[in-house]
Amino acid sequence: MNVSILGTGYVGLTTGACLAFLGHKVTCADADPRKIEMLENGEVPFHEPYLGELIAEARCNLKFTTDYAHAVPGSQVVFIAVGTPPGQNGAPDLRYLQSAARGIGEHLTENFTVVVNKSTVPIGSGNWVGSLVREAFEQRHGRKANGSFAVASNPEFLREGTALHDSLYPDRVVIGADEPQTAEVLYTLYRPILDQTFQAPPFLPRPERMGAAPLISTDLASAELIKYAANAFLALKISYINEIGLLSEKVGADIAHVAKGMGLDARIGTRFLQAGIGWGGSCFGKDTAALVATAGEYGLEMPIVQAAREVNRRQRERVIDKLLGELRILKGRTIGLFGLAFKPHTDDLREAPAIDIARKLIERGARVKAHDPVAMERFRREHPDLNVTLCENPEDVADEADAVVLVTEWPQY
Repeated sequence: MNVSILGTGYVGLTTGACLAFLGHKVTCADADPRKIEMLENGEVPFHEPYLGELIAEARCNLKFTTDYAHAVPGSQVVFIAVGTPPGQNGAPDLRYLQSAARGIGEHLTENFTVVVNKSTVPIGSGNWVGSLVREAFEQRHGRKANGSFAVASNPEFLREGTALHDSLYPDRVVIGADEPQTAEVLYTLYRPILDQTFQAPPFLPRPERMGAAPLISTDLASAELIKYAANAFLALKISYINEIGLLSEKVGADIAHVAKGMGLDARIGTRFLQAGIGWGGSCFGKDTAALVATAGEYGLEMPIVQAAREVNRRQRERVIDKLLGELRILKGRTIGLFGLAFKPHTDDLREAPAIDIARKLIERGARVKAHDPVAMERFRREHPDLNVTLCENPEDVADEADAVVLVTEWPQY
């Protein structure tokens, strides 16, 4: 099938590379010419294991452009995978989504096209995107858009660091569409993944006992809410085990043993039960805030989700409190941070705990040193305001430090 992807971030580029690997003809578009130039030269603009290798494998099926006019026309499926960063009051900023929808409408051609929301968007965005596409189409072409396109929701559930695995071997595929014809197009697109009939790449073998991927076929609103509800639940689980971790410290219990004893209950499960510094990244903070904001629009409160957000905020404060408890004073001290990215196997610094901790330490007069296996160059580029000494070797972080903090659980640490 002919596919276009609007946005070449983690979601868009991963989706495009995987679909091209499966044999679809894919054009990835992005407004950032630097990204497109890098991709044309075989460089990936961010760190994601094996993504460069998969792009190389599928290069004959991949094109890159900054111009929607070279991406949208003739596409049977157009994915919107642009950023939806948090805006005021926690609601997502939809300006990039709006721009993408208008660009699609302006460049649609005669063939029926399915416009897919891959970005995490508020409930009801499918209808809004449809109206934007229709309006732009009719303004550009001077006629009604009847039957020219339909909108679907296909939320992503990939984890940075394992994005390719999560895309090719998913726990489930969710398709939200209000017309059977729309859903059928996406079933056809994803059939090799749903049936697991594709030949696995040599660097990413198919998991043992991997059968057909479950398909959830539903309406637009339900698909949009599934994504928010899933991410909020995972955030709740992390904040809960961190609360139990705090209590364990007070009563002398071993949180690792407590978490294992809980997780072996099949109703609970072991995943996301590792007590630590709290969650960061582009999803949990943004999506929990958006869920609370959406509920507020309907006169509802979500105290459990709000509590999870507060617990997560306090986890970062607890690091400072622990250092104060040991060192008594932070001014003039040297503190080392192991890890800058918000989690291992990525260079993503969005909402990273290390950034907050470094800033709080500097505000208290401490000198901060840090190391990260892949995120230091991105740190230099995105946080030039933070006076942090970046060390080329992990050993240098501890050299002459008064204390060190394991922030990101990279295996080498």
